[in-house]
Amino acid sequence: MKWTAKSVGNEAKLLLIGIPVLLWTLIPVYHMVLFAISPRGEATTGKLWPDSPTFDNFATVFHQKHFYLDHFWVQLGNSVLIAVAVGVITLFVATTAAFAISRLRVRGGRTVMNMALFTYFIPAAFLAVPMYKTMGNYGLLNSQWSLILAMVTIASPYCIWVLKQASDKLPYELDEAARMDGASPLQLFRLVYLPLMVPSLVAVGTYALLLAWNEYLYAFLLLSNDRSVTLAVALGNFLAADDSPWELLMATGLIYALPPAAIYYAFKRYMVGGITAGAVKS
Repeated sequence: MKWTAKSVGNEAKLLLIGIPVLLWTLIPVYHMVLFAISPRGEATTGKLWPDSPTFDNFATVFHQKHFYLDHFWVQLGNSVLIAVAVGVITLFVATTAAFAISRLRVRGGRTVMNMALFTYFIPAAFLAVPMYKTMGNYGLLNSQWSLILAMVTIASPYCIWVLKQASDKLPYELDEAARMDGASPLQLFRLVYLPLMVPSLVAVGTYALLLAWNEYLYAFLLLSNDRSVTLAVALGNFLAADDSPWELLMATGLIYALPPAAIYYAFKRYMVGGITAGAVKS
């Protein structure tokens, strides 16, 4: 590559922006790791690295040796169950809705989609109390289904819109050819639509899963039993005491952050390409 004054200047500008952003992102993670591997009381001494780093905090978390961690594995399992359920249900709802709107062109489909997207003009936090009342009317409070349904409601409009945009880029000649061969709408959906939409399906499914995994407000409002709450809510219990075990909080938080990070990096190429592009070109 031939370097010119202009290209060197552009690279320098990118570095001047990128390095501070990178440091701003990594410093909180560094402090999180610092607390997690420090003995109690040592992380707040101002040292850049503990004198005697230890993994005892992780052992305490895994073996549930603190009363804040009595239900750690159950709560982690709740987080996994709820996140996966939200991802699967949202994917089913969004996929079928986008197929009906884009490929079957049902009457009023686009209007319904636009009305659903209109709900995003209202911050999700403002809908928490109405959602709480609705779940109470149906007797779903303190049931994990209440949180699953709430998160599906929040995630679905955006996922439908993304899949609809990707579906519009598929050539309609494929549908016509399948119909000429006698394919039913269900066969068209299963044999033509789904295989071509895989990148976008993975992208929106991952989005819905991570949205549910990181949710705190709705989980705090809708679930109250220690054995039914998610680990995100349980982490808030660490802040209830005047002398909180920060090293255990950070160790637990670090463990909780690993699954979404792994999921993101596993499906990163789908997250970038699936949301922004159609599946094929005509």
